[in-house]
Amino acid sequence: MKTVVVIGGGITGLSTMYHLQKVVKADNLPARLILIEGNDTLGGKINTIHDGAFKMEAGADSIVARKQHVKPFIKELGLEDDVVYNATGTSFIHTDGKLKKIPEDALFGIPMSLESLAKTELISPQGKVDALRDFYTKNETFTKNDSIGLFLESFLGKELVQKQISPVLSGVYSGKLHDLTIAKTLPEMLDYKNEYGSIIRGLSENKDKYRSKGNKKFLSFKNGLSMLVERLEELLDCVDILKGNPVERIRKNEERYTVTLVNGETIETDFIVLSTPHTTTQKLLGDTELDQDFAGLLNSSMISIYLGFDIPDSTLPDGTGFIVGENSDLMCNACTWTSRKWEHTSENSQLLVRLFYKSSNPDYNRLQSLSKQELIQVALGDIKKSLDISECPVSSEVTKWQDNMPNYHIQHPYIVQSLEQKMKANYPNVLLAGCSYYGVGIPDCITDGEKRAQEIAARL
Repeated sequence: MKTVVVIGGGITGLSTMYHLQKVVKADNLPARLILIEGNDTLGGKINTIHDGAFKMEAGADSIVARKQHVKPFIKELGLEDDVVYNATGTSFIHTDGKLKKIPEDALFGIPMSLESLAKTELISPQGKVDALRDFYTKNETFTKNDSIGLFLESFLGKELVQKQISPVLSGVYSGKLHDLTIAKTLPEMLDYKNEYGSIIRGLSENKDKYRSKGNKKFLSFKNGLSMLVERLEELLDCVDILKGNPVERIRKNEERYTVTLVNGETIETDFIVLSTPHTTTQKLLGDTELDQDFAGLLNSSMISIYLGFDIPDSTLPDGTGFIVGENSDLMCNACTWTSRKWEHTSENSQLLVRLFYKSSNPDYNRLQSLSKQELIQVALGDIKKSLDISECPVSSEVTKWQDNMPNYHIQHPYIVQSLEQKMKANYPNVLLAGCSYYGVGIPDCITDGEKRAQEIAARL
């Protein structure tokens, strides 16, 4: 009998085990499946916190609905009836002391029509003229491994990118646009430029692709995203799940591997899937030949602060939140009006907001050193300036994600390729998995887990 160990019980590790268990059961394969999670609970960056009438997502808050395999997977898990969608509404950028609307007919701030470009409040008339370059300038040099920031600026102009696109896109991908590749952000933008001669025209011709039913782009579950984790754990009935006992090291032992846990217990295994953050994986392997590659992978940090108030959600303007742009006096990088965007998060329609403070913020190092109560005071100051709300919160939640947000910079794909080659040569049957390498969104992690399961199943 072969043994398969998956290290890391986040969504990638859970998906790997779920799909592997399916194959083992269907083909009656003689295999022992073990999932190891160092924390006391599964889920990784998925963690729903319940506090009175509020539901707060300490990590990821939603799943992109348009991803191809999302809805079939949810149906397969029997969670269809628990799905909830985001409320749609205006999003803003806070700049020059006030909230300015991001055009609705835009994708990550990129105009999807000439009308969207013409009506935006964020760009000067000259900036709009500069963006028209997209319609008559050909792409002759850019490939998908080039910078998404440089690519967009070359055809849409610096002002549109800096004032409207960058605040949105940088927020989603946790990095500066010039350090992020087209391949790992919006590869279809290059396809549209090459096929239609224009990014805007390409988006206009493919609008339906970006519109889920009712224009609802994101989904969650009635009782929070942790329902997904709980359901997967429930279904892993042929898997030994070990929690609260981290892996200390991995050592090659002829044709097999020895996994040593912190409590001294050892597990002999034939296959390993490492779905831990790359920094953890580097320590577990302890291989100097891999250290340079691992060191080239970058992480960002973030502080998430929820504030719940005993005032009606209707106090807010008509919208779902804002991103902080240039010339703003706010400390935060973004603010989601959670109770407006996700009705299920506030039972009595009380106001719940979430503020984000990212490591790209010039004040981040100081913020990182503050206590929970001090951070709450910073957040209340931002809420007062942006929304003119000065009430005291009745609920709050502060989460620090330190060096735990993958940043897909220009060299990222080459580093991952190098790691894959070295792992294949030096650690056969040990696979890298997860957001450190192959995609940050929940759908990407689910798909990656399925791929790793297929690789191992083929070898079994």
